[in-house]
Amino acid sequence: MSNAVKSISGTAVPVRGNDIDTDRIIPARFLRCVTFDGLGEHAFEDDRQQLKDAGDIHPFDEERFQAANVLVVNSNFGCGSSREHAPQAISKWGITAIVGVSFAEIFYGNNIALGIPCLQISVAEADALQSAIEADPSLVVTVDVENKQVRYGDTVLNAAIDDGPQKMYLSGNWDATGQLIDGAEEVKAKVAELPYVNGFA
Repeated sequence: MSNAVKSISGTAVPVRGNDIDTDRIIPARFLRCVTFDGLGEHAFEDDRQQLKDAGDIHPFDEERFQAANVLVVNSNFGCGSSREHAPQAISKWGITAIVGVSFAEIFYGNNIALGIPCLQISVAEADALQSAIEADPSLVVTVDVENKQVRYGDTVLNAAIDDGPQKMYLSGNWDATGQLIDGAEEVKAKVAELPYVNGFA
């Protein structure tokens, strides 16, 4: 069984913009990797370069956000293709929880498989939280899966997370692959009982 994910606290990094798709999160040319190791350094690669070329800087390049483990986004984050490399890149960069207005369904599901909770807040709440982080990068943000809250400073936001994923996080049953590995002997025993594997009597 995986570790339960009940509450995650830390500093945060705001990435503003609606409809940020998976190709922007991790460009297609990085999908040729055999493992996900090293993907973190390429998260938002093209967005970061475009801003650099324009004399600006992406939050993932700002020194003040380098220790952040909570990502705060806006609407329809993770839309586009279903590539699992997108949440993997975010995870490898150091993100352990995401707060946003809404998430693309497949992206949301891929984050469950990594144990990264995605909690939803309103448009105004997301904007206020991003502004607070930009004003004070040392601000601690708590993503409380158990109580469905996002907290920072004196602010407590009631957040949304579907009951199914919430139960998976709280019980530690979010990692299906890990469960298969942990139950390897049970899987072997079940396979041995299957007539189409061992021949019919």
